[in-house]
Order: sequence, then structure tokens, then C-alpha cells
Amino acid sequence: MGDPAATLRRVFGYDSFRPLQREIIEGLIDGQDAFVLMPTGGGKSLCFQIPALHRPGTAIVVSPLISLMKDQVDALRMAGVQAAAYDSALDPHQARHVLARLHAGELKLLYVAPERLMSDSFLERLTGLCPSLFAIDEAHCISQWGHDFRPEYLALARLRTLFPNVPLIALTATADAQTRQDVRRRLGLLNAPCYVASFDRPNLRLTVVEKRKPVAQLTQFLTAHPGEAGIVYCLSRQKTEEVAKRLAAAGVPAAAYHAGLPAARRSEVQEAFLRDDLRVVVATVAFGMGIDKPNVRFVVHFDLPKHIESYYQEVGRAGRDGLPAEALLLFAYADIARVRALIEAGQDPDQTRVELHKLNAMVGFADAQTCRRRVLLGYFGEPLEQDCGNCDICLDPPECYDATLDAQKALSCVYRVGQRFGMGHVVDVLRGAHTTRIRQLGHDRLSTYGIGSRLSADAWLGLLRQLIHLGYLEQDIARYSVLRLTPKAGPLLRGEKSLTLARPRTRVFATNRMDAAADEESTGSKCKRKREHPAPTSKTVAVPAPEEALFQTLRELRRRIATEQRVPAYVVFSDATLRAMAAVRPLTEDDMLSISGVGAYKLAKYGREFLAVIKENPGTEASVQT
Repeated sequence: MGDPAATLRRVFGYDSFRPLQREIIEGLIDGQDAFVLMPTGGGKSLCFQIPALHRPGTAIVVSPLISLMKDQVDALRMAGVQAAAYDSALDPHQARHVLARLHAGELKLLYVAPERLMSDSFLERLTGLCPSLFAIDEAHCISQWGHDFRPEYLALARLRTLFPNVPLIALTATADAQTRQDVRRRLGLLNAPCYVASFDRPNLRLTVVEKRKPVAQLTQFLTAHPGEAGIVYCLSRQKTEEVAKRLAAAGVPAAAYHAGLPAARRSEVQEAFLRDDLRVVVATVAFGMGIDKPNVRFVVHFDLPKHIESYYQEVGRAGRDGLPAEALLLFAYADIARVRALIEAGQDPDQTRVELHKLNAMVGFADAQTCRRRVLLGYFGEPLEQDCGNCDICLDPPECYDATLDAQKALSCVYRVGQRFGMGHVVDVLRGAHTTRIRQLGHDRLSTYGIGSRLSADAWLGLLRQLIHLGYLEQDIARYSVLRLTPKAGPLLRGEKSLTLARPRTRVFATNRMDAAADEESTGSKCKRKREHPAPTSKTVAVPAPEEALFQTLRELRRRIATEQRVPAYVVFSDATLRAMAAVRPLTEDDMLSISGVGAYKLAKYGREFLAVIKENPGTEASVQT
């Protein structure tokens, strides 16, 4: 059937696989099932797209959004792959044409929504066609523990029974341990290989600041990102429109996007953003799931997200090309009450409990005094043993203190209450609260009752969160978020090691990285964290003027081509590919094929025009300096 690596180079223009991709692809080609957890921008789509090109028949890809289907189909077609979407946006004539191509064996991939796939009429069609594979994207939607549970996904559990010999791959970018297990159980994948890639995106700088004058803070942030594309997420439709108007009045090309706008307007905003005609989209979470635009340089959360999963998925839309990108969260405690009210308005008590647990974890991230990347990766079960060097905590460390005794008190209390209670109850016992529940349980007779009365409830909650972030405690979402000791807690409890933690502080917004560095330099009381491997991509990139000029010329050519063909600009070539062209300055077709992102189909379609521009703009060979 050929070498998958050759397909990667010839069709998609890449020289090497990312971690886990080759193993997943070869297994699927051989007919194996798989569960894949890979971060946004980690290359999930190639894990089923390449096997689809190597197996006979049509691959059926389940996707929840029309925009997501359109984006992937457009990119595949631009790479010369026969792909289509069968969705509600098609008129009857278009729908019949897609089905005719399916029955004629002309399609290698067909994208379809879960409810349409599981309809009796569509399943009957597939029975006679024998699909090459099933790929379930956004697979977390099938789990009640997931952050975006969708009932229509539950029917997909029948696929294993209906098509026992067709390989099935389930993929998601965001799922905690409980969600992963639930997805695998529902889809009959408990015995299938489970591939979990690293969640770390070292090129993405994580920053949380106290929300004071949010529009002014946002405008100030955008001033440091001139000409760059980004997304600003707001909690409500009304706020998206207000913020977009304020930005536009300040001279920032911005537009609102939310589900309440007419479909034509939403499409207009999205297309303008994808074509690079619009710099900033101010949106609710209705925007972004189908956006694979690789040159998004920043994502700002104007309001607190409901959970870490959505935060991680949304910030993951920045820097997909691997170049430096920023994620800024404006955090105010008043936002917690607003999000909590939205969650508690739900009708399902179990779902409400799960979502409140996830909200508390999100607050813990926003309020963290430890390296944010360690908190983020720890939530997904990926320990990071040292600080990242590319978040606001690492770049501007808080004051630290010896917290060994307080930590021992907290861990001992968790143990004394039987590791069967959540944070609130543990704090009440530590502070000696006089509650009926504590008396009924006899916890007022524990040795840890009242030993922490000198600290406030907020201080104990903050300390418990830090112990969770650092891996001394864990929360069990399936058992009402009870706290449990981890093996790491033993040496600390026995006094075999000490622990230094950060004191809570009020954060201020630095206008740029130079200001943040100056603040760190001038503050003598800061606890300087040891950073043995600061992320190299976080450094300021100095691009030589000739290279930058050629890059901008190539971008203009790309924009013109994309406008003529009515496709997103990055579908032609990504910014990373154009920057490589500007640096290497290929002069022949063979030279052009050496550029990452240039495959045989795109070379034949666009190579001559881009080579002509490069030859018209000669210059000395340039290189990116860091």
C-alpha cells in the first residue's frame, strides 16, 4: 500500500511525523482500533487522513460542526485529496452529488455529523459500501464527564456492533482521565491501543492578570501585537458586541461573532478572519472549534472560562504553526459567581456537579501561584518536574515562604478525615468550624481540628490548590471531588523533605515583556525559581529586514490567490511555510519541495507563482536569530 512517510511528504509536504503519529497511522492502516488524545495543533487529523489514503474504500469522519468539516475538506482538496462533507448546509442537488460520488468510490474521506451518520438510511448505505475506517473527532462529546457532552454522540456506540471489522479511531484534544476511560468504554475501545501525546505547547506563553479596566487592558495588550491575528473570548453575546465596538473605535479591525447573529454575518466574519482581512474576532465559544488557522498569534479570555478543557482548547488555537504565541486571561473573582450561576441553571444534578468541579479546577489555575504550565499539564495527568520559563509566574515569580508545617497540617487533615471529603470540609476542620456536619461526623474530635485557625479559609484553599498542582494531593471527580494523598505526600508528612510555596499576591498588568522583565529585575524579595530549560520559542525573534519584506510580499500573493479561489489564506500555505520560503529563497521546484508544507500537488498548483516572486526579490541569504 506504500509508505506512509512518502504520503506525508508527497501529499502534505512534511518531512517527518510528530510524536506518536507514525505508530497510530501504521496501526490504523493494519486495521487496528485506537484512542488518541493529542493537543490542539498536535496533528490529530493526519492520524486518520493518511490511513484513509492507504486503505481501500471511503473513510467516514464524524465531526460535530459544519465549519470544522468545511475547513478540513478545503485543506484536503487543496492538497489534491478527494474529500467531501455531507451536511445540512448542502442543497438537495449538492447532497445527491456527494452521495453519488460516495457510491461511485470517488471519495477517500467523507465528513458527516453524528446524527446523520447514525440515521437508518445512511447506515443502510454504508452497509453495502464497507467503509475503510471510522474516525470520531471531538470524541470527548460522548462522555458525561467531558466538558462538551452531546447526547447525539451516544448513538455512535453502535458502530462497533454494526461494523465489527472496520477499524475505528476516536480522537480528542481535551480529556481528563475519567473522560478518557468513559469514551473508550462507550465506543468499545477498552482493549484498543491508547495514545496520549504531550499536552505541552512550549511556544505558547500563558499569562493571567487581575481584571481591573478590562477594555483598557485588552487595548494595551493588542498595542503590543500590531498587525497580528487573534481571538478574544467573552462570556456573553452582548459583551462580544460591546468589546468589538470599543476595539473598532480604538482603531483595531475587530468584529463580534456569536450564535445570535444571522448565519450570513457569522460566515462573513469567519471568512474575513480566515482570509486575514480581519485582525481580531471577539467571540463566544461558538467561534473557533472549526478554525485551523495556524497564524493566530494570541488568544485572550476577557472572562473566566467554565473549565480547563475549554480554556486549553481555546488557547490552543494560537500558535498552531509552532511560532511564539500568547494566551492572556483577565481574571476577576466576580466572574466566578457569573459562571457558577450559568452552571447551576442546568437541569441535570449529576452534570451540574461535574461542571462545578471543573469550574473549581479552572479557578485553581487562574489563582495559581506555581508555574501555570505545571498546573495545566498536571490537570491532564502529565507531570512537569520543573518550571516552564514561559508563563507569568515563571517570568515574574511571587514571594515565597517555607510552607512545610502548613502543608503537613493540610495533608494530615486530609488523611484524618479518611480521604473521603472535598476541599471545603477539610478547610472547615482545619479552621475549627462549628458546624452540625462536623459534630455529626465526630471530626471535632480529630487531632487536626482547629490547628489551622490562624489562617483564613481563602489561604487554606490556596494552599490546598498548590498541593494539588504540585502533585501531593489529587481530586476524584467521580467521587464528588474528594481529596486523596498521593505517594509523593509521604516524605513531606514524615518530615523527610521541606516545601516552599508562593504567597498569594495581587497581580498587575505589564504592557510588554520588557516591562515584565524590568519588574522582575527591580524586585529583590521575589523568590527566583530555578529555570533550567526556558522554552527557546519564547525568546523574541529578530527577523532580518530583507527576509521580512519578502515574507510580506509572499503573504500578499497568498492573500490574492486565496481571495480568487475563495479559500482561507492558510489553506494555500501557512505562515510558517512562507517564512521558510523567505529564509531559504528556493529558486527551483526541487528547492521548493524541500520547504516544509509544500507537497507535490501544491507545488504544481502554486509553485511557479511563488518562485517568480522569490526570484523578483533577490537578497542575501537570511536566517532567523534568537
